[in-house]
Amino acid sequence: MHIGMAGAGLSCAVIARELAERGHRITIHETRPHVAGNCHTERDAGSGVMVHVYGPHIFHTDDEEVWTLVNRYMDFKPYVNRVKATARGQVFSLPINLHTINQFFGKTFSPTEARAFIERQADTSITDPQSFEEQAMRFIGRELYEAFFKGYTLKQWEVDPKRLPAAILKRLPVRFNYNDNYFAHRFQGMPAEGYTVMVQRMLDHPNIIVHLGSALRPADVGQYDHVFWSGPLDAFYGHADGRLPYRTLDFERFEGEGDVQGCAVMNYNDVDVPYTRITEHKHFAPWEEHARSVCYREFSRTCGENDVPYYPVHLTEGDQLLQRYQARAAQETRVSFVGRLGTYRYMDMDVTIRAALDAVRSFIGAHQA
Repeated sequence: MHIGMAGAGLSCAVIARELAERGHRITIHETRPHVAGNCHTERDAGSGVMVHVYGPHIFHTDDEEVWTLVNRYMDFKPYVNRVKATARGQVFSLPINLHTINQFFGKTFSPTEARAFIERQADTSITDPQSFEEQAMRFIGRELYEAFFKGYTLKQWEVDPKRLPAAILKRLPVRFNYNDNYFAHRFQGMPAEGYTVMVQRMLDHPNIIVHLGSALRPADVGQYDHVFWSGPLDAFYGHADGRLPYRTLDFERFEGEGDVQGCAVMNYNDVDVPYTRITEHKHFAPWEEHARSVCYREFSRTCGENDVPYYPVHLTEGDQLLQRYQARAAQETRVSFVGRLGTYRYMDMDVTIRAALDAVRSFIGAHQA
């Protein structure tokens, strides 16, 4: 079969390679001048630092099949994400852990004492948290919520946390020990030569053709036996029912000598600081040494028509517009919608790859039946 694909990010790269190895011919159209989508990395000519062009991407997973797959195309170096946060004139460790709790409250709690103390801070009248704010109030209480989450969330989403779903906060752990590893997954690392080289290797197959700076339009679907669409779901239908809401990011790049902030990620939780965080990219490759440094100040705002969409906006009152587009998509027989844009889901990289592998198996099963 001749299969067309919209996008050369992780989703389509994984699907393309899997299907190409099964004898299918793949033609990929990517509007950008590079592959790898938002996890694109490139070596900065001046400093030599590997820059995460669209913001940092850290690979972490418990999915052994996914971990084996990415290591087939790239050597992954061990990497632990240790996030810091500036709030109320101090620097704290994230995720919230025993050190954070003791520092914030001026205590020397043991794990058991800290757990009991936080339970007393929590609003136990909330039995079924529905919103981001309710989730925070129930499990960590008002003081930690307002110091570490409320201001950051208002900047990130420009929406009252009462209107955001509880699931957003459920992804963030609270620990009653001194473990400051942001993730708890078995496999964590960074690609030694960057994500773009990894994706290029995935796409290096005689059955795969990639057209950069080229768009696959919905009108082109008929040219292929099947299409995998990783672009925005609403764009496939010409935004006929309206635009699905996204957040986008602006990056203010600056450089410095030596070590600028001493860590890879520093969150700024106070609402009067306009940016959400500063990332220092040399720290994402600690096995390298560079005299100069490249940093990004990160600003979040509503995504416009010509912006790069990052985060889908889901609210507690529901997603009626999304449901209308999903109903349309369910009627398609020659198009599969994949990736975070095609399915309108926030997905970490490992989940993206898992969904891509599942899409391949679903496609093969449907065409063998």
